[in-house]
Amino acid sequence: MNCPTCNQNAKKFGKDRRGQQRYRCAACKITFIEPQSKPLGDMILAEEKAMSVLQHLVEGCSVRSTSRITGVHPKTILNLLSLAGEKCEQLMAERIRGLRVKEVQCDELWGYVGMKEKTKAKQGKDDVTVGDAWTFVAIERHTKLVLAWHLGRRTERDTVAFTEKLAQATEGSFQITTDGFRPYQDAVVLSLGAQGVEFAQLVKMYASSPEGEIRYSPAECIGCKKIPVLGNPDMKKVSTSHVERQNLTMRMQMRRLTRLTNAFSKKWEKLYAMLALYFAWYNFCRVHQTLRVTPAMEAGITDHIWEIKELLGVTI
Repeated sequence: MNCPTCNQNAKKFGKDRRGQQRYRCAACKITFIEPQSKPLGDMILAEEKAMSVLQHLVEGCSVRSTSRITGVHPKTILNLLSLAGEKCEQLMAERIRGLRVKEVQCDELWGYVGMKEKTKAKQGKDDVTVGDAWTFVAIERHTKLVLAWHLGRRTERDTVAFTEKLAQATEGSFQITTDGFRPYQDAVVLSLGAQGVEFAQLVKMYASSPEGEIRYSPAECIGCKKIPVLGNPDMKKVSTSHVERQNLTMRMQMRRLTRLTNAFSKKWEKLYAMLALYFAWYNFCRVHQTLRVTPAMEAGITDHIWEIKELLGVTI
């Protein structure tokens, strides 16, 4: 170890109260510690405790239940979530880029922040960070890799923002299937038309609600209609089954997306951070039951199962 001041040889000089190795320069006599990577920034939370917190969050625990289990204050958990979400979003942008894929399925998952849209309308609020929050997801059918995601409203503008992210994550031609949401027709052509994609929509038809049906009963699907939109898609491969199963996984793994409970997000930025953490963990850390490896390994992006600490830039 060389001295950071005079660049001369330094020898070990005990340890500080945190157990970090100290060094003393033989020439200028200054004492210093070996430079440490700080994956948690300025947070003083122990690394093992931080990883335990994140593991609980991605396994479906709420913030307060995670606090009770780990002994970490809820505000510290939320600060850690924001930090992890930022790092995971950057990781996804760097690793999931320009990939060659075969079949992509897209869908949107409903959630809400603070209150539902109907309650927001009754209270006359005009805050864009409160109310319905839709998560757009694009998944590769064979590798189960989440290629792109976007949190926003179910509008044409947010649909275009989502397809632009998908265009950055992919390269070349592939077949893409979405549900019957109309803005996809223009958004996919605008963002992915130059790549020569084959695009089709799967429109589901539902029966009318029977008399006496309770509020939360699911509508009965009585059929599906496959509609080619762009190129010459293989109609036998038009499906959204895999991405819809991914929606179930999201609701099971993120407490703030469970329905008919009080476990909803209170702030838009925290939901965004949780989504960023979840998708990075799903791609790189979670072994898919049918693949027996992680989606990132199946796609050839990495050669091993990651630990959560690797998502934050910690070298194993």
